[in-house]
Amino acid sequence: MSIGSFSVNPLKNGCTEVRDGAGRTLILVPRRMEMPAGVDPAMVVRTPVKRVVAYSYFDIAILKALGVLEDVLVGVLTKTEDWYIPEVVQGMKSGKIKYLGDYTSIDFEQLRQAEPDLVLTWDLSILPMLAEMKVPCVISTTPVAMCLNARMKFVQFIAPFFNREDEAERYFGRLARTLDSIREQTKDAQYQPKVMWGDIYEKRVLVEPGNAWVGELVELALSKYQFEDVFGKSCIEISLERFLYSGQDAEILFTYRSPSNGATSKAALARANPLMAGINPLKPHGKVYSPLPHYSQSGDKLDEILTEISAILHPECYPGHQLSYFRALPDTDPEPDTDDKNGNSRS
Repeated sequence: MSIGSFSVNPLKNGCTEVRDGAGRTLILVPRRMEMPAGVDPAMVVRTPVKRVVAYSYFDIAILKALGVLEDVLVGVLTKTEDWYIPEVVQGMKSGKIKYLGDYTSIDFEQLRQAEPDLVLTWDLSILPMLAEMKVPCVISTTPVAMCLNARMKFVQFIAPFFNREDEAERYFGRLARTLDSIREQTKDAQYQPKVMWGDIYEKRVLVEPGNAWVGELVELALSKYQFEDVFGKSCIEISLERFLYSGQDAEILFTYRSPSNGATSKAALARANPLMAGINPLKPHGKVYSPLPHYSQSGDKLDEILTEISAILHPECYPGHQLSYFRALPDTDPEPDTDDKNGNSRS
């Protein structure tokens, strides 16, 4: 079974062959089974995996979707105060889940003490150290952005490591029904908004390419994705000129930036790169949406996120929908509270 750049293939001997995001082949061998002949032990993962270190929020959310997070997660790269997943917060406070440091400066002694059976990571540079520690590793990202189908089916790549294929099927089924619902809800939409998804910085701009799941979702929801012709990795850099051109008639901009890293308003984004102030979404009649803090840790609720994006594109098709994962940025930064002449605070 192919899942974008990933694959899962059951073997006749009871093992499972998988290909990770770096194109590496690993063999999943049940714990009760002897090591098969002719297999490189360094590329073997014993299943079900009982202890996992995971870098990515999405990978950890998938562990939650599979119902194994509380049992298997033992190491993360985000501090306790920055987590919104209750099971992770509780695990870190109890000491079961260790904070291993930032990905640029992993505390390998802490990682060793966590005794993982498996590390899920995007960082190829860690492979030699993990090989020395004899810890199997899976690269869970790919050189090009995941398409919508791969994003939805990624759970089916992770599931065999934990013998949770049934849970994966239920999760995928929920997502498939959500797409059917989006098609039904938007089929009579009278207008197709033009949409951008990207981040504005002082000297550069990044966008989600047309092959990314968000670009495909925009098109599926009867909207026009302005970077449909761009192909490549997630958050790929494009020229300022192209971004400005595509923004001239766009109506909606989604950005991954949030108030915590400067995206407090449309005006704040325009100040970051004055050349981009001319794009339509940053004008008073345009719309910019930024993720709420828990968005990136909510992959187990991908069905709700897909629905919310569709509701933003076509509010007329989703009357009464309340935003749960995104916020609409105001035109300008709110006025700070000041004290009046009597020393009373006014807001």
